[in-house]
Amino acid sequence: MRFLGLYAHPDDETFCSGGAFAHYAERGAEIMVISATRGQAGQIRDAGVATRRTIGQVRERELRLACQRLGVQSSRCLDYRDGALASADFETLVAELTHAIRAFRPTAVFTFGPDGGYGHPDHVVISDAATDAWERAGDATQFPQQIAGGLLPHRPATLYYAHFPTHRRRLLDRMVQWLVSREERFRGDVGFVKALLHIAEGARDLRSISDHIETRWFPAETFVIEQGESAATLFLILSGEAEAVREYDDGSTEILGRLGPGEFFGEMGIAAHKPRNAHVIARTDVTCLLFSPAEWAPFFGRGAGADLTGSVAEPALDVEELGEATTRIDVSTVIDRKIAAIAAYRSQFAFQPELIPKPLLLDLFGVEYFIRARPPRVLETEIT
Repeated sequence: MRFLGLYAHPDDETFCSGGAFAHYAERGAEIMVISATRGQAGQIRDAGVATRRTIGQVRERELRLACQRLGVQSSRCLDYRDGALASADFETLVAELTHAIRAFRPTAVFTFGPDGGYGHPDHVVISDAATDAWERAGDATQFPQQIAGGLLPHRPATLYYAHFPTHRRRLLDRMVQWLVSREERFRGDVGFVKALLHIAEGARDLRSISDHIETRWFPAETFVIEQGESAATLFLILSGEAEAVREYDDGSTEILGRLGPGEFFGEMGIAAHKPRNAHVIARTDVTCLLFSPAEWAPFFGRGAGADLTGSVAEPALDVEELGEATTRIDVSTVIDRKIAAIAAYRSQFAFQPELIPKPLLLDLFGVEYFIRARPPRVLETEIT
């Protein structure tokens, strides 16, 4: 097998097909990845790793390291500007991708679908260009200068689009299961918080989870949650301190404990689908990372019986939704390779993967989905 991944930015290959590439590399497949840009317009999540002046070079190095960790033998970046593929000369881009197909002669090509995965304009353009190149690479009348230069026409057997079916599952439900299974109350450090945030953002972008994720600030002496409110949100304290207080019918109160950075609260209520059994009050200014089924709706009010996010559906813990996928690849056996490849992109995802529980990683990234665009066929579980 010879696989060619044609994507827009460094890290696209890892999120879209990194598990499949690692899986088949272990079986002897020859794999090449080409990124149309160096990702010059991407985020810089670690100022010690890159600046805006160096980010393109850094991400190109990160691409090579990620591919090495996946077992991909060859990778390179073209010279297109990140965020501007739509204004590039389309025919020139198609010609370059056609040249890559004719030179590498893959059996399968991988790229984004026509929607660009989640609408990114660069992803949409690379999908159109890669599809066009797949069609034209086997026709000797297309880009004849390449044929004159010694390349032979070649049409790969298959073309696959990365697909991200929308899942109803919520990361907060998985985290609750993990938290309540622990013998001691969990408290994470700054590294854990950063890792969880980056993993959650990546899973949300890929539609692997349906959580609403946001950061909220609560001034000192305000109620973060009130006793009796519907349990619909999982909180992780990023900074500051809070206090759990139980209020009794006669108006007396009992302090249950203090909460600080790296600690979760609210999880027991979510797991049992019961009203909150205590207040949580900010004793200093507190910033929390929130995982909710939906965005908070201020018109629902506060207090016992209030539902801050509307009705909460039952957890979809074991529901898999394929959408339009024709190909489902279980990559659980190479999940360590895929997560290590994500972690190679320190400029984008500065985290330590070992800090995230492996069951969560498997649940979020253990399966990859594709649409077999050329030629179409029914559901398959192997790349053919």
